[in-house]
Amino acid sequence: MGASLPPKEANLFKLIVKSYETKQYKKGLKAADAILKKFPEHGETLSMKGLTLNCMDRKSEAYELVRRGLKNDLKSHVCWHVYGLLYRSDREYREAIKCYRNALRIDPDNIEILRDLSLLQAQMRDLTGFVETRQQLLTLKPNHRMNWIGFAVAHHLNSK
Repeated sequence: MGASLPPKEANLFKLIVKSYETKQYKKGLKAADAILKKFPEHGETLSMKGLTLNCMDRKSEAYELVRRGLKNDLKSHVCWHVYGLLYRSDREYREAIKCYRNALRIDPDNIEILRDLSLLQAQMRDLTGFVETRQQLLTLKPNHRMNWIGFAVAHHLNSK
């Protein structure tokens, strides 16, 4: 994560992600701004700042930043995943799925992205895709009970 950032900024990037996950949005914004002061075009930071703003009801800014982040780093699974999360938050599930698929082209074994994709596939009733994604998760982490349950549920929904 935090493509090609020096250690200090790489740690700040981890803080942005952690702040987002713990809903400490102001803290995350501060960390993002600290990175962007030195690296104003860092794609993943722009994307994460956008995702954070989205949670603070600043949607138009959020989309603008996420798109700019992606434009600056098209080969980043983080940027694509964040774009998908943004679309998902607006219930634009087809667009979100496209973004997740782009992210997986770059990082095919990313558990988080696969899990997010499988949820949307179930939501959109793409049961064949749901089974495939759950099988991939099971193959990656066969020792996780939830992956067996998810795989079984996928097959059950698919009438298998």
